[in-house]
Amino acid sequence: MKIDRLMAILTILLRQEKITAPELADRLEVSRRTISRDLDALCRAGIPIVTEQGYGGGISLASGFKIDNSLLTDKEREALLTGIRGLDSVAASSLEDSLREKLRMIPDKDMAPQETVNIDLASFYKDSLTGKLDLLKEAIREHRLVSFLYYSRTGEGRRLVEPYRIVFRWSSWYLFAYCRERQDFRMFKLNRLWKTETEKESFSPRPVPKEKLDFSSGFTDEIRLRARFSERVKYRLIEEYGPSSFTYMEDGSLLVEDLGFTNYQVLLEWALGFGSSMEVLEPERLRQDIRKEASRILGMYDRKDSEY
Repeated sequence: MKIDRLMAILTILLRQEKITAPELADRLEVSRRTISRDLDALCRAGIPIVTEQGYGGGISLASGFKIDNSLLTDKEREALLTGIRGLDSVAASSLEDSLREKLRMIPDKDMAPQETVNIDLASFYKDSLTGKLDLLKEAIREHRLVSFLYYSRTGEGRRLVEPYRIVFRWSSWYLFAYCRERQDFRMFKLNRLWKTETEKESFSPRPVPKEKLDFSSGFTDEIRLRARFSERVKYRLIEEYGPSSFTYMEDGSLLVEDLGFTNYQVLLEWALGFGSSMEVLEPERLRQDIRKEASRILGMYDRKDSEY
């Protein structure tokens, strides 16, 4: 729709100082003639667009231009500020004040009654997380290689990667990058990523297959769990899988019939976290591994007791 394209052009011009007509046409997948008509329409609507010809020229907005508050509804303003506040929770400097100024919004004290959602994307590691995010964002913009010490289930080691995207998913922050060692795209959890450094060497961005950007595609849930839970941990099942994930047994326990997991080690650690509040029925391998781990734990405490 034309109105969507006009808003897209305005957004692009607000985000960057100058752009050429061919670049706009390519980004919006329309002809240069269409871009010219759209720019005329924006000018007629009162948007001060400046066009400079020749080398170094391009399309820009007049210096000091601000969006009139009436372009956004109350719900749109609230949603915009809510998202910005969420980003500010993990940023070294706040974007909210500058955004309010550009949109000529009313003071914060007057916005308080309309604020219905608060998003905090930070974690216990906020100080180090903020530094990592700033370093990685700059490396992505400048196409610079990044190295770091990474801790995983298989051990720890130094990685050299081409950074492409920062992802917040599954309640955690990740770096989506091309690993030079594995020669493939990987997701790296930021809380396992330390001693991060930007390398002097730059890289040429490679095409990213669409399936790699589907970050849920690798989670196939092929491992199926059948287990009985104590009612005292019902809140955990509801929190993680919802109230329809179990059925009540005659003895008051909760039966989970078909819960899917992708990674067996994750399933084992998750199950052990329930202690005696969970009895695994299937798969048999999981029952045996929990029995072995319980035996090792018991043996460790028996040895400790004998030493005192």
